[in-house]
Amino acid sequence: MCGIVGIVSSTPVNQQVYDALALLQHRGQDSTGIATSDDQTLHVYKTKGQVREGYRTRDMRGLPGTVGLGHVRYATRGKAKTEQEAQPFYVNSPWGIVLVHNGNLTNTRELTEEIQHTDRRHLNTTSDTELLVNVLASELQQAGATDSFSPDVVFTAISRLHERVEGSYAAIAVIAGQGLLAFRDPFGIRPLVLGHRKAGLVGDEWVVASESLVLEAGGYDVVRDVAPGEAIFIARDGTMTARQCAASPTLAPCSFEYVYLARPDSTMNGISVYEARLRLGEKLADTIARYAPTDNIDVVMPIPDSARPAAMQVARKLGIEYREGFYKNKYVGRTFIMPGQAQRTKSVRQKLNALPSEFAGKNVLIVDDSIVRGTTSREIVEMAREAGAASVTFTSAAPPVRFPHVYGINMPNKGELVAAGRTIPEIAREIGADHLIYQEVEDLEAAITEGSEVTTLDLSCFTGEYVTGTVSDEYLEWVEHNQAS
Repeated sequence: MCGIVGIVSSTPVNQQVYDALALLQHRGQDSTGIATSDDQTLHVYKTKGQVREGYRTRDMRGLPGTVGLGHVRYATRGKAKTEQEAQPFYVNSPWGIVLVHNGNLTNTRELTEEIQHTDRRHLNTTSDTELLVNVLASELQQAGATDSFSPDVVFTAISRLHERVEGSYAAIAVIAGQGLLAFRDPFGIRPLVLGHRKAGLVGDEWVVASESLVLEAGGYDVVRDVAPGEAIFIARDGTMTARQCAASPTLAPCSFEYVYLARPDSTMNGISVYEARLRLGEKLADTIARYAPTDNIDVVMPIPDSARPAAMQVARKLGIEYREGFYKNKYVGRTFIMPGQAQRTKSVRQKLNALPSEFAGKNVLIVDDSIVRGTTSREIVEMAREAGAASVTFTSAAPPVRFPHVYGINMPNKGELVAAGRTIPEIAREIGADHLIYQEVEDLEAAITEGSEVTTLDLSCFTGEYVTGTVSDEYLEWVEHNQAS
């Protein structure tokens, strides 16, 4: 999972891209980068860490131009600490291209061989984003972009890219002197939203971003989601052209976006994240009522922030008092997307503090958005007991995460997943809870898709069924041994 944005404007875009990345910080905190284009020249600046820390005035002055893109990184492939793998990635031919990418490619081994031995292009890192920009460049070259440039040439290249590349990818590229390109994989696994605004007498301004909140904060109207398999090209003068470039596109967005990753004030694929989380709470309450001794539960408490809507609905539907028992330190990053298990464990107690007055002598029902490695859950249960809780019932708004996620979330190692190979009572013992209740898979699917046109979700980390149909057991084993989480 990463956050990406691209803007075509009538005024300099450097500050606009910066502001957008600050809004997308929750999607990645390992590194960040911005690229802009003024006519034929590309300007790139990237650095480790978060947006507010990474850019100085002199850096922003070095990013002139009215077309630009940006990226915040959550490392799911390669090394989080390596600045060399920070995005965007650049190739100089044809025209000069910079590209940012959210997602994970699943045929990187095959693509690496093709790029090096067939396309005769050099790779400097293990990043799948570098693979993607090189595939794009190669296909643009084959489509005739070196002779003449047009949206038709671009769309031909994207059609061929879809045929070569497997996995999840929402990508934005700036082509020097030409404009901005955005495209999405044929399953639409990772989100990408298109926005538009009128710039007085100057003309049309456009933005594409991972989440709709960027559009709303910038005064853009939400036009629509970029369709799965679709490519959109926006020329420097604001002319927008779009074309479906995949043979058989099928929308199957990642369910984890709605469970945890996205901000609640975003809408993706026509689904309000906040409303989806409320419905997850409604469904979870029904399951709790079936399996838990609710008559002796005193309070319902959320783990802030993403579980709060679900917890509120659980409390309302069960008729149990809702209380905030954990205080969140907002200056500590999201622990789930921190690199390395040791850092995640250390950061849990830095991020959360239990209020003893809310726990003392009470039977507490805790609602979290999900349980992945069990790190956070175990620490939270311990904190509740240390604060005086008489008993702890732990609930998850998501089903058990039993399988690796290979489409852009850092869960490559099945052995790290607390639910893998364990029954629910065994997981309860592992995290130290008196009772443990999970959301049902069918309820999660129904809660997210209700009232929308989405009929299929990627539920692979819960079911082991991978929507692209190209993920084999051999590949999962290779990922587990070659990608640290």
